[in-house]
Amino acid sequence: MSEAPNVAGHLSAGHYSAASPAVLVVDDDGTFNTRLCRALADRGWDAQSALDGDSALRLARSASLNLAIVDLRLPGMNGLDLIQKLHQIDPRMCIIMLTGYGNIATALTATRLGASHYLSKPVDADQILSAYESIQATESIAEPDENSVPSLAMVEWDYMQRVLAGCGGNVTQAAKLLGLHRRSLQRKLSKYPPRK
Repeated sequence: MSEAPNVAGHLSAGHYSAASPAVLVVDDDGTFNTRLCRALADRGWDAQSALDGDSALRLARSASLNLAIVDLRLPGMNGLDLIQKLHQIDPRMCIIMLTGYGNIATALTATRLGASHYLSKPVDADQILSAYESIQATESIAEPDENSVPSLAMVEWDYMQRVLAGCGGNVTQAAKLLGLHRRSLQRKLSKYPPRK
């Protein structure tokens, strides 16, 4: 199988539709990158690829992306730096970090820099899309007014939801990441989201 091109590649299933959600896969493993892009394209996504951070940033500035899948270890700019820059380009973009070297500190840093989710390799397209749908469902519960500042309670609730999503719904792991007792986190999560 040929490796993904050094300059960003582009795949889409069938005829490209403007309504197709756009995803950028950033991973220097060309084989994995190509396979993941094809799997996402087969599921109706407009899939683009980049093997390094600079190529990813060029694409992000020229395209409207719904989702970016970013590997932690990249040549040159690392995944954490790239997440921060992607988040600055479009704060509404969903960013999922992938790594084979995951730890709690890295998960917290990735979330703080703008990642919406954190998955450990090996991972497949269905797991990634399941995480994306979970994040979208959580965010659609309470879309803040653009002119209002969210309350501290809303920010806390949203952050806990993002960390939980990053742990694949594992409450025990999320509680450890947040420095809370498992029951305390469950109690906080059981409440409806604050209105503002």
